[in-house]
Order: sequence, then structure tokens, then C-alpha cells
Amino acid sequence: MTDHNSRDDDDTITSVDNTVEKLPDHLLIEIFIRVPVSYWTQISCVKKQWANLFRGECLWQAALIKTHPLAGQAKRWPGPIPRGSSRRRFTALYVSKHIFALDGEIGQLVGHTYLFLKEQLELSTMPTPLGILHGTIIDQFIACGKSSDIAQELASQIWVAVLDRLEKNEHTFCLLKSLAQEGDDFLPYPYSRSTKVQWRVYDKLFTDFRDCFSRADYCDVLARAKNKFLPIPLAWLERQ
Repeated sequence: MTDHNSRDDDDTITSVDNTVEKLPDHLLIEIFIRVPVSYWTQISCVKKQWANLFRGECLWQAALIKTHPLAGQAKRWPGPIPRGSSRRRFTALYVSKHIFALDGEIGQLVGHTYLFLKEQLELSTMPTPLGILHGTIIDQFIACGKSSDIAQELASQIWVAVLDRLEKNEHTFCLLKSLAQEGDDFLPYPYSRSTKVQWRVYDKLFTDFRDCFSRADYCDVLARAKNKFLPIPLAWLERQ
């Protein structure tokens, strides 16, 4: 009796699998965009056909329309950071909602800027002067009609969010050390990085990467920290 039930269950699963395999792409897309985003990576690994759907634009266009219907409307998008494909627009809006609790036009702008900065900082080779990246972010917000104060505040939030989500590896250590050693105090407001961002750079260096320093580099970065912040946390001095 148990064997009979087991065969029935297997037949049912096989029948469902065969039915799903026969579904056209547009119906598969309608199913997938109703599944939580956290499962999409697993779904895309099941079959080559499904992986191709996630690589294409149709699924992301449908997901964008379903989740953010107003985002699909054509709008002018000035500034140096491109808006990109439907997949990128969906990802930007997802990031803005789940990391920054923002939605709508400002959410899309913040999400795209976050993706841009994170990608630039995660490049295998060191990016162009980091001050230029910050200037690009500020220019993007100003080009979209934001004031200097708002541009500075949004840029600071994005920098901190990206820094907090970088992997703890040698590349990140070298990146943070470059950020600490690259002076931008001479740049006019709002193009100089905020105190909040500079503090986060030093704090991550002295808490997450203290053992990675050579003695000379540690003394150099610590001297720069003391020059910027007084007093500094005692935790930063534990190596001495």
C-alpha cells in the first residue's frame, strides 16, 4: 500500500513537472514575478530556459511594472550615472526600499547611485581617484534638481551603506586605506566627503582590519585620524 502511494506521488510530481515544462515563456514570467525575490536565484538555477528568462529583459520589465508601475513611465534622467536596463532599474528600486526605506523617484535615484558606487568600489583594480566618485554622485543629485545640502546628505547615507556592506577582504582593506589617505578637505562643499563618511572609514579600518596593518601604515593612518577627529575612540588605540 505504501509503495502504491509512493508511486502515485511520484507520478503526480512528474505530471506537474511536465506541465510546467510546456508552459510558454510569458506564463512562466507571470508565475516567477509573483514568487518572493529571495527565491529568484534558486529558480534561475533549475533549468537553462529559466536562467535565460532571468537574463533577458522581458521578465524584469514585467517585474518592474508589477512592483513599481509608476517607474515604467518615461522620465527625463539627467546626470552622469545612467539608469540602465529594466533589471538594473528593478534592482535599484529594490535596494532603495530595503536598505534606505525609500520609494518613488527619489528611491530610484538613490538606488542607482548606490549600485554605481558599490560596483566602482568592488572593481578588481583600484578605481580612479575616490574623490571623483564622490563628485559624480553629488553631480547626479544636483542634475536631478536636489540642493547641495540634500545631495551631501544623500551621498553620505549611500557611502555609509556601501562601506557597511563591502566584503571583509584584502581588497576592501586596501580600499579603505586609500580612502583614509586620500585627502579631500580642499574640495568645496558639497564635494568633500562628510565627517560621517570619514569617521566610518577609520572606524572600519581600526575595528575590522586592525591586524592587516603594517606598523608604518598603522601609525600613518592613526596620525591622520587624530588630525581629523579629537578625541578618537580608545578602541582605535588598542594596537599601541
